[in-house]
Amino acid sequence: MPLSILRFGIVVAATITFANAQWLNYPAPGTPMKDGKPNLTAKAPRALNGKPDLSGIWQIEPPPPGEFDRLYGPTAVAGVEGDDIRDHARYFANIFIDFKPGEEPLTPEAAARSLANRQNLATSPSARCLPYGLPNRYFAARPFKIFETPDALAMFFELDGAFRQIHTDGRKLPVDPFPTWMGYSTAKWEGDTLVAETAGFNDKTWLDVRGHSHSDALRVQERFHRRDFGHMDMEVTVEDRKALTRALTFKFTLLLIPNSDVLENFCTEGERDQPYMRPGVP
Repeated sequence: MPLSILRFGIVVAATITFANAQWLNYPAPGTPMKDGKPNLTAKAPRALNGKPDLSGIWQIEPPPPGEFDRLYGPTAVAGVEGDDIRDHARYFANIFIDFKPGEEPLTPEAAARSLANRQNLATSPSARCLPYGLPNRYFAARPFKIFETPDALAMFFELDGAFRQIHTDGRKLPVDPFPTWMGYSTAKWEGDTLVAETAGFNDKTWLDVRGHSHSDALRVQERFHRRDFGHMDMEVTVEDRKALTRALTFKFTLLLIPNSDVLENFCTEGERDQPYMRPGVP
């Protein structure tokens, strides 16, 4: 389904404006080298507990050339180096892109709410400098940093400056948590794969930038598998008994950005798009 270039560009640009990350090409200790370059196919590093160390700067693997235009129509909006819409995963713009129009597994209530969102994109979380949700923040072509500790996985996202932690100390998910933007996360190892469960979301984030909504019953499972030094295979399953009529599963790959770092970003410092987003114009 073609997108309005102006509409899509405004929604994405509301928070995705960046310079290059600081400390580029700073040699990180322990980086395996081959022919003078980081060896991204070397063995995955191990933590003290013997499990794969997931730490590093990660970024979604971009789609094949031409895929974004094939799915959404020609997009001439993103000509700035490092900020090209076509580098985002196919699901960033529409989490239901693999379904035919009208066959999206949404409940009637969620479908109506999603339509209302599309009719007034000025209400989008990103246009108001509010956080992106899960799993959509993975689909943006902006890096994020993982710090693995013995008791938790900490994540810092360049996309919107958000911070997240996944507890690995054996605690259980809260039974009746206070709703939050990214929920409460716990995880355990299944072999060399870290399996995280997240619940306790509010209903204020969008599943994509087209306004598809979810409820406070959203649950997300993430499976992290560091295949080698430079590749992380991800499998994310989304369930929502109030908004979805079936579970959705996405498989994708994260690529390591070696010897680099993420950039501090706060949307409110440079957000200038909202005054140009007219209410009622889809």
